[in-house]
Amino acid sequence: MTTKESKPEAAAETPKKEEDYKIELLPEDYPQYDLSFKLIFIGDSSVGKSCLTTKAVKNNFEEYYQATVGFEFLTFNMKVNDKVIKLQIWDTCGQEIYKSLISNFYRNSSLAVLVYAIDNKESFTHVENWLNDLKSQANDDVRIFLVGNKADLEEDRKVTKEEGEKYKLDQHLDLFMETSAKTGQNARNVLVEAAKILYNDYLKFDENANNKNDIPGKQKPKGTELIAKPKKAQGKKCC
Repeated sequence: MTTKESKPEAAAETPKKEEDYKIELLPEDYPQYDLSFKLIFIGDSSVGKSCLTTKAVKNNFEEYYQATVGFEFLTFNMKVNDKVIKLQIWDTCGQEIYKSLISNFYRNSSLAVLVYAIDNKESFTHVENWLNDLKSQANDDVRIFLVGNKADLEEDRKVTKEEGEKYKLDQHLDLFMETSAKTGQNARNVLVEAAKILYNDYLKFDENANNKNDIPGKQKPKGTELIAKPKKAQGKKCC
């Protein structure tokens, strides 16, 4: 997504810590927003990306679902302090034959969510391949989360939580979290934390812009859109 060139408004006085931000969840069809960020969910097929995003946005879970072909699109709206934020969520397929198509969605993404299943060691091993592809084609400032899904399958666990934490630290990723699309564990928290960290990035940009006079070539964080006037959010239904 391209960034509009309108000068950002001065940021309201906000808490310094992300955990102190005032959060309000809004309906999926909320008609207006101030900031929009592009998120992409990537990972092997059958790790539960579609189930996870659907649970987070719609609070729905289907035990049996058809594998995503290409991509699905959803939106998630929330208010962080005084800004209404729309997350544009691109849920991608994990099949090898679609990787060239998926790579097009890396560009201008604000944040990528790498998903594996805790009961599938191979999906965790393949995270490195997804991460390498992402880093080679996404913007340098893209934020990256690591998510271990299917946390409800504790008895079938093949990847420990400590392994996920270690990988996050070793690769300097922004967040690690285990989730369950079935029970809803942390499903929505992934999106809330994404909105908070991206909002914080925007505030840093805004503060720098206000503290320094116009800097030639200075750009907003990639994948960020500042809306001068309210716009209606559009999206497609996802299975």
